Amino acid sequence: MKRIWLAALAGTAFVPGLAHAQISDPKPGQGAPPSGPAPAPSASPTPAPTPGQSGTVVVAPVDESPIVPDADFEAAMPKIGGDINAPLEAMPSPTGGEAKPVPTTQGQATQQIQQQAEETFAAAPAEDPEFAKPLPPLAEFKVEPAPEDKVADKKSVTIRYVTREEGLSAVGLEGLFEDLSALENGGGKAANTAMVAARAREDERLAIRLLNSRGYYDATALSTIDQNPKTPGTVTATISVTPGPLYRLGDVKVQSDPTIPPGLLLRELNLNPGDPIEAERVQGAEANVALRLPQQGYPFVKVGQRDILLDEESHIGDYTLPVSLGPRAVFGDIRTEVGTGTLAEQAERRAQRGEGSGANGERRQRRQRRARKVVFDTKHIEVLRRYRPGDLYDVRAVDDLREAMIATSLFSTVSVEPVRTDKAGPDGTEVVDLLVRQNPGPARTLAAELGYSTGQGIRLTGSWTHRNLFPPEGALIVAGVLGTQEQGLTTTFRRSNAGQRDRTFQIAAQLNHQDYDAYESYTGTLSFRYSRDSTPIWQKRWTYYYGAELVGSNEDRWNYNSNQRDRGTWLIAAAPLFLGYDSSDNLLNPTRGFRIKGNASPETSVRGAARPYARFMLEGTYYQPVSTNIVVAGRARVGSIVGIARDDLPPSRRYYAGGGGSVRGFGYQELGPRSPDGKPVGGRSFNEFAIEARYRFGNYGIVPFIDAGQVYEGIYPTGQNIRFGAGIGGRLYTNFGPIRVDVATPIKRKPGESKISLYISIGQAF
Repeated sequence: MKRIWLAALAGTAFVPGLAHAQISDPKPGQGAPPSGPAPAPSASPTPAPTPGQSGTVVVAPVDESPIVPDADFEAAMPKIGGDINAPLEAMPSPTGGEAKPVPTTQGQATQQIQQQAEETFAAAPAEDPEFAKPLPPLAEFKVEPAPEDKVADKKSVTIRYVTREEGLSAVGLEGLFEDLSALENGGGKAANTAMVAARAREDERLAIRLLNSRGYYDATALSTIDQNPKTPGTVTATISVTPGPLYRLGDVKVQSDPTIPPGLLLRELNLNPGDPIEAERVQGAEANVALRLPQQGYPFVKVGQRDILLDEESHIGDYTLPVSLGPRAVFGDIRTEVGTGTLAEQAERRAQRGEGSGANGERRQRRQRRARKVVFDTKHIEVLRRYRPGDLYDVRAVDDLREAMIATSLFSTVSVEPVRTDKAGPDGTEVVDLLVRQNPGPARTLAAELGYSTGQGIRLTGSWTHRNLFPPEGALIVAGVLGTQEQGLTTTFRRSNAGQRDRTFQIAAQLNHQDYDAYESYTGTLSFRYSRDSTPIWQKRWTYYYGAELVGSNEDRWNYNSNQRDRGTWLIAAAPLFLGYDSSDNLLNPTRGFRIKGNASPETSVRGAARPYARFMLEGTYYQPVSTNIVVAGRARVGSIVGIARDDLPPSRRYYAGGGGSVRGFGYQELGPRSPDGKPVGGRSFNEFAIEARYRFGNYGIVPFIDAGQVYEGIYPTGQNIRFGAGIGGRLYTNFGPIRVDVATPIKRKPGESKISLYISIGQAF
């Protein structure tokens, strides 16, 4: 209001000045009428002015009598009769002739108008004969474009400019301004000065918005464009900013019903008198209310539109936030239904298009019936929840339930939302049910993986999985291995979330043939296992498994008693155990944290006589980023077998080292003691160490590494005769994990060892 009043006052002072100029100097173009011929002198000349006292000019009286007397004027006017419907009298002809009669009817008036129009307009010219000729056929038209005049384009003129800002650094906004500035994004080039000026005006508005967001609501910004005399064709664009006073919060009020506990809204809002009125801070505080209240029993809370009343004199803003709390709630039952956009609706649309006939139609109808059914009933969903009915509502438990259902990979979409029941709960709460809308997704998966490593050769694995063949979550998995040195087939029944959340039960039958330098074996295995596993979707801190195995294996070995290689058959019973802890940030490509894994397997080997023993292994890995794109990773692993002599162990149950997942630079199972025929025989203990630097740039990476390890005949990994391998690898990072290609060579290579080893697989080495 203050600025508007000053502008009005300035305008009123300006108008009299213009009027004075027009009167004092009546020249054409300055408000005076243009000069013209002087009027003829009248019959009665105007008396000349006579000078009076003190230089005053006295003007003689002017004759003010009328030009035409009133009596003469009235006599000249035509007389008007009393009949208003009578026809008008004819107007006198402008040429002085006799006037035409006035038509008395509408038809006569129309005829008279047409006659006048015909007399007024000239006759139309004769039509051009060309218009009467027929058009040529369409095929004879030429459709080639007219030739263009090729004129060399002149080189476009470019204006270069330098951007300066003044005043934003005082409030810490220069970095954000540079990121968003139209001048900065222009790269210092423009087609002309007008474009530079347009960008500067846009940056004026940007500077004002940024300052307002930090609480400077009286901020001003001005842009100037200056020529640089030293460098022609270059200008300097300057954005000068005056932040003005900083506005701070005055009263902070929340309009809502009472909360339990009292003051909950103000505590979660966390805006205090005296805080700067910053947009990010205010919006973040309101978002925190919408986030934290559903975690503390208020599932239906709604945050309204804030109101901030600014005082321009005190630079204080009073803040008011309306909040609709809704009822304080506790968990009730679970409801479920098939959501919209399901496979059933797609099948119905196909049926409407007539695609449902014959054998294909019957298959579609079966799919349609399956799609109308829910994947999980309420009983199985209750297995997945981590809360109890009657617990205070917490949206984190709702999100956890939804994520657990997504992790099963059986749904295209899943939603979980609270539903009011109007049932009273304890302590003045209301019971709310959870409505689970589930859209079934494809339950079958085909997977394949191809890899290569020195000593193992080419290895192709594939699998077919039906994740819900035996509902709920009863999967059938058929997997196979086809390689140059290994072939196998495995059939597995797996039930996820078996009786409780995150517990998996599986039974497997396997047939396998392996032909390596260390041994050749034909093996059949029956096993069962209870486990808690990590997946890329649901990575867990603690993992474990326990179970039992029954293995029958026919293998060849070096018989030190007969000093020759022979074959034997073993029956092995084992009870494998595993416990792991994982604090890393990613299952397939960790960049931070550590992992610890421990294995123990009490076993009994029967070949003529029963020989009990136990196998143990401990592994630790560590990941530490040293810069934004370099991660240093290290691994240590040791193992031991106690209670049996090495030569009494089946070769497939001994420890070996060397290969892509062990000590790179050596072939698969290449390290350790060797038989007289030069083949590895394995051992009862081993140790391995590795360190690598993972450098990533975009979706690619380079990994130099050094590995070390050895296998020993005794039960203690003494660390003697450690062998080292060094190499470098490449990584291609994808959404399902990195593709790894490593090339390594042994340090101080011995005769018979690989010169260069190559490893190709998916996932990091560890």
